[in-house]
Formats: sequence, structure tokens, C-alpha cells
Amino acid sequence: MSTFAERIQEEIKTAMKAKDAGRLTVLRALKTALTNAAIEKGNLTAVLDDSEALAVVRKQLKQREDSASQFDAANRPELAAKEREEMTILQGFLPAALSADEINALVDAAITETGASGKADMGKVMKLVQERAAGRADGKTLSQEVAKRLS
Repeated sequence: MSTFAERIQEEIKTAMKAKDAGRLTVLRALKTALTNAAIEKGNLTAVLDDSEALAVVRKQLKQREDSASQFDAANRPELAAKEREEMTILQGFLPAALSADEINALVDAAITETGASGKADMGKVMKLVQERAAGRADGKTLSQEVAKRLS
């Protein structure tokens, strides 16, 4: 079992002991999503590395974000609030986000390194920036920053 999966299992135990039903539900859903990702990767015993596990967490986070916005649009604030609480729990498993200055430095370095000069080179720059950001920044934010620099 990977260290990330072990951490989730320990969190589940802690939530069970604390009788924190909301947290327990989120953690169990996350564990199921990780298991499903492992099965897709190979089989039930396949081990996800940290970057793959973080991608699963981000996917779960994105699903809840979408649900919350849909609940807001449907005038269901109580359900949107529940989704946002779940988002807070999931965010605890993500690494610290990059600051705006760190993102700017990362994008500048990638542009310099790839020799990009225009929008046609955006794919090369984005690939490098996303590898280096390692999930600590939203892809949309990175894309906007790269596009701004290459225009």
C-alpha cells in the first residue's frame, strides 16, 4: 500500500473514532476513487504513485466544485454548503498551492527554457509548467498565465 493510501486509511480510522460522519463519508469516497484508479491502472493490487493519487484527489475536488455551483444555480444553498465542506476536507490532502509570484517565475523559466516565442509554442510551455507545478497550481491558472506571456 502506498503512503498516500495508508494516510487515507489512518484518516478513516481517526474519523471513525471521532464519530465524524461527514469526514468519514468523504474519506470513504476518496478511498473508493483511489481503488477504482488502481483497478484502471492494472488490477486491484496496483499501487498508485503520489502524483496519480493527487490527480484522483483533484478529480474528486473538481466534482464537488461542479456540484456546488450547480446547487447554487438551483437555489439549494444547503446542498452547496455541504459540497464546500467536503471540498475543504479534500483540500487537506493536496500540497500547498503555488503563489502568484512562484507561478510567474515558473512560467518565465519554462518560456526561456523552451525558447517559446508565440501562441504556437503554448503546448510545449504548458507541458513543462504542469510537470514542474506538480499539481500545486490549477491548470486553468497556469494556462492563462502562459497565454498572457506568449501573446
